[in-house]
Amino acid sequence: MGGYLGLAEQAALVGKGEASATELVEGALRRIEEVDGRVGAFRVVRGERALEEAAEADRRRAAGERLPLLGVPVAVKDDTDVEGETTPFAVRGAHRPAVRDAEQVRRLRAAGAIIVGKTRTCEIGLWPFSESPGFGAAHNPWKLGYTPGGSSGGSAAAVAAGMVAAAVGSDGAGSIRIPAAWTNLVGIKPQRGRVSGHPHTDPFYGLTVWGPLARTVEDAALLLDVLSGSHPDDVHRLDPPRTPFAEAARREPRRLRVAVSYRTAWGVPGGIDPEVRAAIERTARVLTDLGHKVFPADPDYGPVALGLVPRGTTGVADWLDAMPDPRPEARTEIEAKIGRIAGRRLLPLARRLDPYLRRRVGRIFAAADVVLTPTTAHLPSRVGAFDGAGYRRTQSGVAALCPLAWPWNVLGWPAVSVPAGFSSGGLPIGAQLLAHDSDEATLLTLAAQLQDAERWQDRTPVL
Repeated sequence: MGGYLGLAEQAALVGKGEASATELVEGALRRIEEVDGRVGAFRVVRGERALEEAAEADRRRAAGERLPLLGVPVAVKDDTDVEGETTPFAVRGAHRPAVRDAEQVRRLRAAGAIIVGKTRTCEIGLWPFSESPGFGAAHNPWKLGYTPGGSSGGSAAAVAAGMVAAAVGSDGAGSIRIPAAWTNLVGIKPQRGRVSGHPHTDPFYGLTVWGPLARTVEDAALLLDVLSGSHPDDVHRLDPPRTPFAEAARREPRRLRVAVSYRTAWGVPGGIDPEVRAAIERTARVLTDLGHKVFPADPDYGPVALGLVPRGTTGVADWLDAMPDPRPEARTEIEAKIGRIAGRRLLPLARRLDPYLRRRVGRIFAAADVVLTPTTAHLPSRVGAFDGAGYRRTQSGVAALCPLAWPWNVLGWPAVSVPAGFSSGGLPIGAQLLAHDSDEATLLTLAAQLQDAERWQDRTPVL
């Protein structure tokens, strides 16, 4: 079974008895064996366990059980607990196997999905690349030697290379959307509280959410439906959506007001790459041709960075402090020290700012239904571009690459990255669609309409 069969397609084949879970998992494992030595998407592959679970799924199917993803192989990022596997989050240390699944994995299993492996990332999800001294590097399937992005780059690479149809990532400052942009995928950062991060009840103090990476809007929406739901201990909880996200992705959008913006909260060192800007302008023209009102307008971000830094640095400190004998890179330890010294003291200020920031940035939605921006300011960097770089050079470099995604993590609102074409050198470019509070449905209807016009899922990398 080819990995480029979609998530919904694979589920339908199993449901109709036209393919078995064992065949799907065997196909995924063959593809991993074939290409992952060059791509490096997976930190660990659960080959034997996945085949056992596939056999059980086939028995359940034969007994008449029907589930949304019964027998379908997927992957999860290595910040997510899978029972029996360690969760190093790319940091060397004396890690112990998880004794239970994270809530996201529990929901995947409840839907019948089979976890074939855990994907590479960077230390504590800090950077827009998926490389670490202890656990290796993920490469971009579209151009080996370039990064697939980060910090969910391993998940993106696994999907883009056809090893799985969809994967789960997490996003605390763009970590789903950036890899989606750089690997020609759809990546959804859901509304804060939409997907439980339990056992982390307030991950990175509201910055981080888990969500899907897939080749199509329909598959991403289906996976989001499966992942959605709160745990009683979660700090941020939402009621279920009135309409399933998969249904929203099948709807025709109404005529929308789309604001095109290149403004960033801090300004962009070096500006936006001309090829990236050209791709967004072309996407804006497509949206105009589809009947939407498209016009230039910028959100007023104000002091939104004050909501990011305390949460981010304190979250890194918390992760490291909870690890047994961690041995991080120096730049990771510096981030944690900032969190211990200043971040924890400033967290109350960051929380008090939230209502003001939402009102200020939210004024854009008096004029627009959706904001369109580049997902990243620049094209993917090379693997190893930041090897040996200190904290300051790494921070300034990644800030220039990816300044456009993180404000929506501070606000907690939903965002989607969709493919916007390719550079002259064959590297993917992404367009970011931003919505107001809890309005994933509007983003999905618009993204699906764009997909119908662009057919980005028909193009796959040659490995």
